[in-house]
Amino acid sequence: MDVRKRTENDFFDRLQAITEAVLTRRRKSKRLKQEKQKQKHILLDWIEAFVWAACVVLIVNQYFFQAYQIPSGSMIDTLLIEDRIFVNKLIYGPELLPGTGKIPSPIKPSRNDVVIFESPEYLSRGTVFDIAQRIIYMASLSLYDIDRDEAGRPKAHFLIKRAAGMGGDRFFNDKGDMIIRFSGEVRDIPETEYNKARGWRHTIRRIRKDSLSENIASVKAYCLKLLYGELAPPKIQTFNDFTMDINWYKTLRGAHPHYDGYRHEYYKLVQGWYVPQGRVLPLGDNRDNSRDGRFFGPVKQSKILGKGVFIYWPGSDKERGASSNPLNPPAGKTGFSRIGSIK
Repeated sequence: MDVRKRTENDFFDRLQAITEAVLTRRRKSKRLKQEKQKQKHILLDWIEAFVWAACVVLIVNQYFFQAYQIPSGSMIDTLLIEDRIFVNKLIYGPELLPGTGKIPSPIKPSRNDVVIFESPEYLSRGTVFDIAQRIIYMASLSLYDIDRDEAGRPKAHFLIKRAAGMGGDRFFNDKGDMIIRFSGEVRDIPETEYNKARGWRHTIRRIRKDSLSENIASVKAYCLKLLYGELAPPKIQTFNDFTMDINWYKTLRGAHPHYDGYRHEYYKLVQGWYVPQGRVLPLGDNRDNSRDGRFFGPVKQSKILGKGVFIYWPGSDKERGASSNPLNPPAGKTGFSRIGSIK
């Protein structure tokens, strides 16, 4: 009995000694940190706090949500110039590092998503510069961009458009209005009609009037007749804008058979834009003022960096008014009432 009692006392004595040693070490470590903190210059404190905050911002921006500023009017009325939005970068799989491989995601871009991607027309200045540019842009919450052109304006490194076409779709252009032929279908449907049937309420803005299209067609027809004579198609007064574009490039292709550009444009108008599997056709909502997939083609899904989800600071409504016309007046909310989710 005495032996067992003595053994128990020894155990508790050792436990008490270990506990006191651990607490003493912690107090000593805490005291040393406090002493170092007193000796540290206040400027170093600020620098350390800034570095930690910048690291947190970079991690959040790189893998979860990134602040982004709208640089152009290509998405009016949905997004205005200088709108500040949050982009969900986790949804489609974030990049491991800026400009490098992506983490796989089971979620793929869907039709009508507002997506952000690297411009296919962007000319990189090198991997090191691209990484530095993205880090500075993210750390400043999109307030400063070191990648600028000769005039001092930020380059269009990233574009934000609407995913209008998916793999297997074919698009045709009828005076600027898009006609869709879905994969496996033989019937074409106007994009606006399809959007209305799906309950999508975003505005597809058009600037040009029908009368303007007819005038442009007439001018093109006259130029063809003047320049190419018998090569120009007959009855030039009856052409609408779309038919005129087809005959414009058909005539130029016949007059310059050695130049592939005219042949490509002709077949693009006749056969439409085909969207290969695994790609998305991005189009701006402001159709007559948007450089999008109609110019540089469909974009790989792996190149899509995120989805626009929320406007947290609205841009200038003046830009919306500057792009309006009597046939298509300004639509949607204005000012701070525009803060909210992106549709």
